[in-house]
Amino acid sequence: MTLNTGDLTTAATGVRSNGQAPRCTHADELPLVDRGAPECAACLSLGWTWRRLVACLICGWVACSDDSPGAHARAHYRETDHAVVGSLEPWSTWRWCYEHDRVV
Repeated sequence: MTLNTGDLTTAATGVRSNGQAPRCTHADELPLVDRGAPECAACLSLGWTWRRLVACLICGWVACSDDSPGAHARAHYRETDHAVVGSLEPWSTWRWCYEHDRVV
C-alpha cells in the first residue's frame, strides 16, 4: 500500500491513515427533487423483479439497486454522473455515493 503524505490517504483504499474516508462533497447540496414512481421501469420492460429500489437524489429517477439483477440505478449513474442515491422509505436517511462507493 502506498501512502500519500499530502493528504494521508492510502492509494489502494482511499481511506486516510486515521481510518476515516475522505469527505464526500456530492451530498453537500442535493436539490429537492420529486421522485418517480416506486418501480424500476427498466426491470418492468424486461419482465424482471427487483430486490430494492433507490432514487437518484439529483434528478429523482427511481431504479433497482445493486443487489437486484439489473443494477439499473448504477447504470443511471454511469450514464449521467449522478453519484448519490437514497432510500425510498420516507423515514430513512440512507444515502449512497457511487463515485466514492460508500454511505454518505
